[in-house]
Amino acid sequence: MSSKHFLNDATHLVNTALLSIPQTNPSVSCDLDNKIIYLKPGSSPPQVSIISGGGSGHEPSFASFVGRGLLSGAVAGTIFASPSAEQVRRCILHRVEKEKGVLVVVMNYTGDVLNFGMAVEKARASGLEVDMVVVGDDAGVGRAKGGKVGRRGIAGTVLVQKIAGALASKGASLKQVSQVAQLTADSLVSIGSSLSHVHVPGRSIADAAEDELKESEVEIGMGIHNEPGSERKTTDLPGLVKKMLSHCLDASDKDRNFLNISSSDEVVLLVNNLGAVSVLELGGITHEVIEQLANNWNIKPVRILSGTYMTSLNGLGFSISLLKITDTGVGSSMLELLDAPAEATGWSAAIKTDTWKQQGSPELQKEPSAEEEAQSSNLRQDPALAKSALTAALNRVIAAEPDITNYDTVVGDGDCGIGLKRGAEAILRMLDKSGKKVDDVLIFLQNITQVVETTMDGTSGAIYAIFLNALAHGLRQNAPSSPQDITPEIWAKALESSLQSLNRYTPAKPGDRTLMDALFPFVNTLSQTKNIESAAKAAEDGAKGTRGMKASLGRTVYVGGEGWEVVPDPGAHGLAELLLGLSEGLRK
Repeated sequence: MSSKHFLNDATHLVNTALLSIPQTNPSVSCDLDNKIIYLKPGSSPPQVSIISGGGSGHEPSFASFVGRGLLSGAVAGTIFASPSAEQVRRCILHRVEKEKGVLVVVMNYTGDVLNFGMAVEKARASGLEVDMVVVGDDAGVGRAKGGKVGRRGIAGTVLVQKIAGALASKGASLKQVSQVAQLTADSLVSIGSSLSHVHVPGRSIADAAEDELKESEVEIGMGIHNEPGSERKTTDLPGLVKKMLSHCLDASDKDRNFLNISSSDEVVLLVNNLGAVSVLELGGITHEVIEQLANNWNIKPVRILSGTYMTSLNGLGFSISLLKITDTGVGSSMLELLDAPAEATGWSAAIKTDTWKQQGSPELQKEPSAEEEAQSSNLRQDPALAKSALTAALNRVIAAEPDITNYDTVVGDGDCGIGLKRGAEAILRMLDKSGKKVDDVLIFLQNITQVVETTMDGTSGAIYAIFLNALAHGLRQNAPSSPQDITPEIWAKALESSLQSLNRYTPAKPGDRTLMDALFPFVNTLSQTKNIESAAKAAEDGAKGTRGMKASLGRTVYVGGEGWEVVPDPGAHGLAELLLGLSEGLRK
């Protein structure tokens, strides 16, 4: 693991790398504040826009794939961290063409799915046609270990992006592009291996060095964020490739047989450099993979891509992806779409002379403010009661922060309580600064949601923001045709629909030891009784019930830990405290 870098400030590194992309491709622009690379207006005929993104450190994915025939926009996070939902929302609403719809392609990592999903919900709530495809192609983690989380997304994702981008450029509808992208994702299997972990610029190497691989070891199934693989092994290249292909193709391995590929199938092979393998050595690796596919599996790929597509910074490893060619049903084959030209610096097509002439072309107009985007409704509330009840709820969360932090230190990374407190304090500041009393329920909720989106990070922040955006959509759907006070019945219906929306982005259910153990009983009880006091009590009971419950989602699934048996889930406890405070505030 090399810890030497030319740029050791991670923030400066990400920003300057993003700024370099429009310097090498004049058809794209950079919104540095939101870490968005996007096609300039008029760079291509109107079409479905394809958006992707994720943490930085995987270059050329995703920012350098923005260009004609591939992505319309890419949103970057910090190194190995998902971008925020607000960044993605701005990309969807203000940085790409959206008249023909928007398709979001994201890899299957919790932060990415939640944050991109939250932005999709917010865009849908505003009336846009938006769809999302989640790619999970990694065979490095089998079904037993992956559980509800499923397969991680790795380098095969670039084939989904390329095929979707090419189809969109042909004028296909959002439904067609989305279906073909999902079909491609379902026809993929990948696995990676590495000789070493990577070092993030600016971080200490002391902790990482303790887990470093030995000189002769290779980690099979290593993820693209330094995540552990399925095993460490001492082997040569032929033995390594044999093991990797077996994980992808062995139909008898029920834990890993995610895709059936036979010798009669047409297959695309992608051999991807994780960052630090030399071009010379990658050529040797590619030859070994091709030979073993032919000799051991009787598979002769009809297309072979070998190069650097999705890295793990300077990862000393490679990945193998296999795409089974399947009938798209739209008149253009996967191969035709894969072969179509793409004018993106991360792909193989060169930039045309006419594109260079676009330097200095007009930028996108300034986007409207959040206040200008707020949409009114016919749902009314007592503004004084709403403010006092919410204030009571938020103060209760702040008071509970030490307990929540303590619980999360036992079972997580210790940031849940701080995150909830930060969000609560920000909402209180917003309530205090508000110059006018808001009696429109939807505008009041939108103001709260905006604060949550900009101040709360992590998984819990994404879940809260998705739920609140979906709640706004549910309230709008159940709003009367003329102004009237909101009722418990309307709240119940809207909460039920928002819970259904949230289920599209997380597999968590009651019994998984998450905040869902408090949220589900609250919504269900409120729906049945129309009584918030009873619903809050049900949430409290649900949170208490997580003591002794074994987690099936979240950090402890992979990492483990001790002491979880005697503490409740911190997210469920925090939510219960909020709901109990809200109930008490409404009784006063």
